[in-house]
Amino acid sequence: MKDISADDFKISSQINIKDLQTYVDLEADKRELKDALRNVSKDLADIQNAMYAHGKYAVLFCIQGMDTAGKDSLIREIFKEFNVRGIVAHSFKKPTELELKHDYLWRHYIALPARGKFGIFNRTHYENVLVTRVHPNYLMYENMPDIKSVDDVNDAFWDRRFEEINNFEKHIATNGTIIFKFFLNLSKDEQKNRLLRRLNRPDKQWKFSSDDLKERKYWDDYQDCYEDALNRTSKPHAPWYNIPADDKPAARYIVAKILHDTLKTYTDIKEPELPAKEKANIGLYKQELENE
Repeated sequence: MKDISADDFKISSQINIKDLQTYVDLEADKRELKDALRNVSKDLADIQNAMYAHGKYAVLFCIQGMDTAGKDSLIREIFKEFNVRGIVAHSFKKPTELELKHDYLWRHYIALPARGKFGIFNRTHYENVLVTRVHPNYLMYENMPDIKSVDDVNDAFWDRRFEEINNFEKHIATNGTIIFKFFLNLSKDEQKNRLLRRLNRPDKQWKFSSDDLKERKYWDDYQDCYEDALNRTSKPHAPWYNIPADDKPAARYIVAKILHDTLKTYTDIKEPELPAKEKANIGLYKQELENE
């Protein structure tokens, strides 16, 4: 199997989204990729157990991509080895009435993982500079004081929103949250194939919505918005990774490997030792239990 590193996929300079890969050949078949993912996932679960006991870092796992990019299955396969007590997942849909009474980042703040836990944002706070940018009329539901109509949504508005998102991530990173942001980069042709598979398979038809076709018509607009978001918000403390998503098994392995290799650099994440007094009496405690 081809050797890869996080730097192969990290966005660390200005990009043109058309130049980013949607497919990569890892020189492995599906079985090899599945076995490799299982091994990495088990190691990740061990790291998470140490993090849970250590209690000083949280991990925020953010995943974005076009419809059918494979977000749900990727999350399922990577985290299946985890202890459920150490992980919490959120899928951000249309804001609720309560959420709309707060600023757009509020619902993301309250969903952040506690120290020691992994938090998954399946679709993220970036929906607020993607979907709402393609469909600015959605912003009217936020009832913001300075936005009376779509005509008020100008470049200065988006500049401010990107600054707020960068400040949000900088704040949580400074306070112990390790941030990963993955863009599942799917080609338009592969999305078409996946939508057709959903329609052709009765057991998959429940996943299909006519809205998928409506949003597909905005493909180029979404690509422009993704490009701008990636360029404005990939920071050393909160980097974006471009994940070629046309091959699902390869995408899953790449994401898991990036998580694993990055977290292994945090050498201070260790299970705490017993207090000296307790450790000195281990033999007595064992003897007490054995003599019951």
